[in-house]
Amino acid sequence: MEKKYVLAINPGSTSTKVSLFEGEKEVKSKKLEHDKNDLGKFDRIIDQFSYRLEAVEDWLNEEDINLESLRAVVGRGGLLRPMPSGTYLVTDAMILDLQIGIQGEHASNLGGILAKHLADKVNINAYIVDPVAVDEFEDVARISGLKEIPRRSLVHALNIKAVCHRYAEEHGKKIEELNLVIAHLGGGISISPIKNGRIVDANNANQMGPFSPERSGTLPVGDLVELCFSGKYQEKELKKMTHGKGGLVSYLGTFDGREVLKRIEEGESYAKLIYDAMCYQIGKEIASMATVLKGNVEAILITGGLAYSDYLVEKVKEMVGFISPIYVYPGEDEMKALNEGVLRVLNDQEKVKIYEEEVEKW
Repeated sequence: MEKKYVLAINPGSTSTKVSLFEGEKEVKSKKLEHDKNDLGKFDRIIDQFSYRLEAVEDWLNEEDINLESLRAVVGRGGLLRPMPSGTYLVTDAMILDLQIGIQGEHASNLGGILAKHLADKVNINAYIVDPVAVDEFEDVARISGLKEIPRRSLVHALNIKAVCHRYAEEHGKKIEELNLVIAHLGGGISISPIKNGRIVDANNANQMGPFSPERSGTLPVGDLVELCFSGKYQEKELKKMTHGKGGLVSYLGTFDGREVLKRIEEGESYAKLIYDAMCYQIGKEIASMATVLKGNVEAILITGGLAYSDYLVEKVKEMVGFISPIYVYPGEDEMKALNEGVLRVLNDQEKVKIYEEEVEKW
C-alpha cells in the first residue's frame, strides 16, 4: 500500500483532535469529545493514554484509515525540557519525560506518546513540532527581578513558528532572516519578538503580559501577595482566578469575545471599557517587545482566535502601526502547523531534531 498520508493528533483538556493530511491538504478531521466524568476517573494525565488511544483507533476504523497508508504520525508536543524550535523525532527519552511530566502535566503530553504508539505498529516515524517548551530566550530575558523566580519560556510556539514560516514563504525569505513581533491572541496571549527567526523573549501566557479572555495576565505583585494571605481563598481557587476565571471572565462573566462585542454594539459602556483595556494591554506589550529588537521590526504579525475580531485588530493597529507594517493571520491552525512541520522534514527542507541531543546542547 502506498504511504501518502500524515496523521496528526492534538490532545486537549476535554478532547482529542485528529486530522489526516495528503500533502498540505487536510482530507479528514474530527474533534473527539471526551466525557469530563470519564476523564475525572484518572489521577494523572498520563493515565488517560489508553482511553484516548481507543477513541483515536475507533475514529481510524470508522473512517477506514489503514495505518499502512501513513508516511508519519505527528503529535502535539508537551511540557518537555527547554529545547530549541523544530520538528523532533519521538524517542524513548522524550517519552519518558512526557510520562514523568518533567515541566508539569498537560493533555498535550499525550500527543507524542499516542503518535509513537501508532507509528510503531507500522514501523514509521513519529514526530512532535514546536512544543510549548520551546526555549530560545537570550540569557538577559531570563532574569525576573527576584532570584528565586527565573523567567521561563512557555509560549504558543507551534502557532508562532507556523506564521513565521508562512510569512517567510510569502515574502521569499528564509525564517533566519526575519525580525518580527508576533502576537498570538487566544484564550491565552503570547507576544514574542522574533530575532533572526528565534523566539528570544515572550510573556508567559499563564502568568504575565496582557489579560486575555480567561487569564489575568500581569497583576500588581503587592496586592496579589495580600490576596494570597487574606484567608479568603485556597491555593487552587487563586490559581483558577488567574488562569480560567481571570481576564474577560473576571470582569464580564464570559470568555467569548463575540458576546462582548455584541454587548458593546448594544451600548454597554463597561463591556467596551474592559475590551478596550485588553486591546490597550496587547498594544503596550507589542511595543515593549519591539524594543527588544531595538526597533528593527520588519513586521508585526497578529494571529490566534482573537485576530478574527476586526474591532480588536483596528484598536491594536492604532497603537502600534507606527512601528512597522501589520499582517493578520486569524486562527490557530494547530493541525495544519503540525503537518507543515513534518512535511518540512519529509521534503528535506529542514533537518529533524533528536530530543536528547538538543536538550544536552541547550
